[in-house]
Amino acid sequence: MRWALVKVCLAVTVMVVVAFAVPLGLVVKEMARDRAFSDAERQAATIGPTLSITTDRAELEKAVLTTEPGAAGRMAVHVPATAEADSVAVEIGSRRATRKDLETVRESGRASITEVTGGSALLQPTALGSGGAAVVEVFVPEDEVSNGVATAWLMLAGVGIALIVGSVAVADRLGVRMVEPARRLAGAAQDLGEGRLGTRVPEDGPTELRSAAVAFNSMADQVVQLLANERELAADLSHRLRTPLTVLRLNAASLGEGPAAEQTRAAVQQLEREVDTIIRTAREQRPQTQGQNTGPGAGCDVSEVIRERMDFWSALAEDEGREVRLAGVDRTVRIPVARPELAAALDALLGNVFRHTAEGTAFAVDVHHSGDAVIVLVSDAGGGIADPKAALARGGSGRGGMKGAVGSTGLGLDIVRRVAESTGGDVRIGRSVLGGTEVRIWIGLDGQRPQRRGRGHRVGRQRRGVSGRGAKLRFRSGAGPNL
Repeated sequence: MRWALVKVCLAVTVMVVVAFAVPLGLVVKEMARDRAFSDAERQAATIGPTLSITTDRAELEKAVLTTEPGAAGRMAVHVPATAEADSVAVEIGSRRATRKDLETVRESGRASITEVTGGSALLQPTALGSGGAAVVEVFVPEDEVSNGVATAWLMLAGVGIALIVGSVAVADRLGVRMVEPARRLAGAAQDLGEGRLGTRVPEDGPTELRSAAVAFNSMADQVVQLLANERELAADLSHRLRTPLTVLRLNAASLGEGPAAEQTRAAVQQLEREVDTIIRTAREQRPQTQGQNTGPGAGCDVSEVIRERMDFWSALAEDEGREVRLAGVDRTVRIPVARPELAAALDALLGNVFRHTAEGTAFAVDVHHSGDAVIVLVSDAGGGIADPKAALARGGSGRGGMKGAVGSTGLGLDIVRRVAESTGGDVRIGRSVLGGTEVRIWIGLDGQRPQRRGRGHRVGRQRRGVSGRGAKLRFRSGAGPNL
């Protein structure tokens, strides 16, 4: 496609250059010829006043030598003999035209141009004072007729070549701009077809290809979500088998002794193990996303996910009389975090607010885009966190790190920390402007850990065996958070 575009642009440019350059070159040549013969006609006219006064050879020779072509030996004057007895023909200069041409011009009284050896001759009839007409001949060499034509043609050729080269370069750049996004889209479609569900494409290039990239990324997100829902459905359906299996196991236990009873009990135990395996596999495994693309087109729109989760939690906030503020979600900002992981992290933080603050406590969610990172702030007007470091450690919030953390598993903030670290970012806990806790999530857009200063306690990777990068989180939309 790229080379086809270059070829088409090259052909069109060559046609345009030829269509304009060839006629312009011919016009230049004709203008040079007209200029040469106009000069010759002007020089021939300078002899007219002398011929109208006298036909004396000496006077005519002197007048011819005063002209530029006469001094160069390129002017001749032909005065015919008259009817007077003492009149003789006068020939001054070298004659190049034929006598027939001279007689034709003298009889017709009109100037003429005739081809001669080495160039052309202008034959200009001039009236004599004694009657009759003389012919002034001015020789115009061939190189004077084409003077400047070669230079003009070279300039036209140079301009034409420059236009062709420039058009090819522009077409090549346009081709790259069109072909590269299409090539990335085709490669991403092939990767997605091969099972690399984390593949996304940057949403750039021409408008049509950008729309196609947006549609492709949305489709890939839907595929991942559908597979996750399918696994959840498999787990739910398998879980429903536990009740009849329990009844079957109890009935098998009452069968007494014997080979048939033992075989029945063994079959029931095997069936229970298989069901447990299905449930565990469905809940622990997620669609494989090998070869994830963490480029500009990967992940999800942080504003869209936050708006969706805030719609879910706002109903509960209204029931508890909590004031909710949401800011910074009016623009699209894609981050290299999968949609379910970001939703799980937000649900963990918002669930902490509802679980560990009293009813009526206000909270807010703010989103800031700093160029190389996206900052998500979740703040409340509660009592705050006594030990931020312990709260961020896995299981720490359940050991008194968070006020009112009774019954908490302590996994919620750890989920948030792992989501941030998967992008090269981190999590900070500090005091919010509302008076309570502020959890600040730094999500890197380029995979590099941001270098910054700010208030609050920052926690990166704190223990061995828990990897922040590439963490796999599981969260069902609408279910309670894993705190």
